[in-house]
Amino acid sequence: MIGKLTTLSVRQQHRRGLFGDGGGLFLQVSERGAKSWIFRFKKDGRLRVMGLGPVHTVSLAEAREAARLCRKARLGGIDPIDARRAGRIQERIEAARAMSFAECAAAYIAAHGAGWRNPKHAAQWPSTLAAYVYPIFGGLPVQAIDTGLVVKAIEPIWTTKPETASRVRGRIESVLDWAAARGYRQGENPARWRGHLENLLPKKSTVRRVEHHAALPYVEISAFMGELRGQEGIAARALAFAILTVARTGEVIGATWAEIDMAARIWTIPAERMKAGKEHRVPLSEAAIAILDQMDQGRDKVFPISNMAMAMLLRRMGRGDLTVHGFRSSFSDWCAERTAFPSEVREMALAHTVADKVEAAYRRGDLIEKRRALAEAWAKFCDTPAAGPAKSYQSARQR
Repeated sequence: MIGKLTTLSVRQQHRRGLFGDGGGLFLQVSERGAKSWIFRFKKDGRLRVMGLGPVHTVSLAEAREAARLCRKARLGGIDPIDARRAGRIQERIEAARAMSFAECAAAYIAAHGAGWRNPKHAAQWPSTLAAYVYPIFGGLPVQAIDTGLVVKAIEPIWTTKPETASRVRGRIESVLDWAAARGYRQGENPARWRGHLENLLPKKSTVRRVEHHAALPYVEISAFMGELRGQEGIAARALAFAILTVARTGEVIGATWAEIDMAARIWTIPAERMKAGKEHRVPLSEAAIAILDQMDQGRDKVFPISNMAMAMLLRRMGRGDLTVHGFRSSFSDWCAERTAFPSEVREMALAHTVADKVEAAYRRGDLIEKRRALAEAWAKFCDTPAAGPAKSYQSARQR
C-alpha cells in the first residue's frame, strides 16, 4: 500500500514522518511507528490538519474518499474541520434528547454538592426539585423544557410559598445552564428571571410581606444577658458569644481555636464559612474573650454543639418567640439609634455584602479598629444591669 503513495522528498519524510498521496492526503507515521491518515489544507494562509483515522481501521481507498469529500467541501468554502466539529456537537445534542431534566439535575448536584457548605442547603436541592419540579417535567428531555413548563412548576407556589418558589426557580435555572454548558440543550434559559419571568410573575416582594427573624428589642438586651448568664452549658456560652460578636449561628458553632488569636483578640472566619464567601475578621471584646477563657482549648471546636442547640436553649428559657439570628437585628437597631458609629462600621460588623458596586470598590479595608470600639460599646451595653445585680462575664474573667 505504501508503494502506491506519491511521497514527499526523502528528507521531508524523515523530518516529518509524512508520505503524500496527493490532493492533501498524507500517511503520517509517528516516532513510535503509529500510522494514521491526515488531510492537510490551507485556510486564510494557515495550514490546517484534519485526522482521518488510523491505518489499521481506515483503508487507503476509504482515506482517499474522505480526502475527496474534504476537497469538495473546500470548493464550497467550507472548512471540513469546523463542519465535522459542528456535526459532532449536533450529534451530542440529539443524543441528549433522551437525557431527562431529573438526570441532569442529579448530575448537577453530584458535581456541585461537595462545595455546598450548608448541609441544610444541600438537602433542600433534591427535596424541592422532587416536590415541585419532577412531577411536572422531571422525566422530559432537558432540551424540551420551555417557559410554559417552568411556569407550570413554580406558579402554584409563587404566592403561597414565595421564598421556596424563588429558590426552586433558581435551581431550575442552574440545572438548565449546566445542561447548556455540557451541550445537552440549546437556546435561552427559560427559567431566567431578568427580562423574562419577571414579566410573567409578580415580584416576590409584592406577593407577601417579608417575615423577619424574631428579634429582642435592644432595650431588653441587658436583662436577657443577665438571665443568660445564669444558664448552664455550652449552648448558653455560645449564644452569649454570638450576641457579643453579632455572628451567625453557623459561624459560631463552626468556630475553631485555630481561627482565634487570643493575643490580638481577633477571630478570623475563613471565606468558606461565610455567607458572602469572603474572609471576615471579628474584633473580640473583653466580654467575648472572657467567654472563650471558660471554654476547653483542648478541643478543635470552640463550641461543640449542634446547629439547633442555641434555639433549643431559647425555648427552655421560655423565649421561643426569639431567634438567634434576631439578635443581629437588636444590635443593628441599637447601633443606629443609640450610637454615632457610621453605618458602614455597623454593616461591616454584621458582615453584610455591599450592594453598591462603587461603594464596594472604594471600601478597601475592614475598619477593624473602629469595629473593635463598636464591639466594646456593644458589650458594655449588654453588660449594663437592668433591674438588679447581674454576674458579668468580664468580672468573672477578672476574678
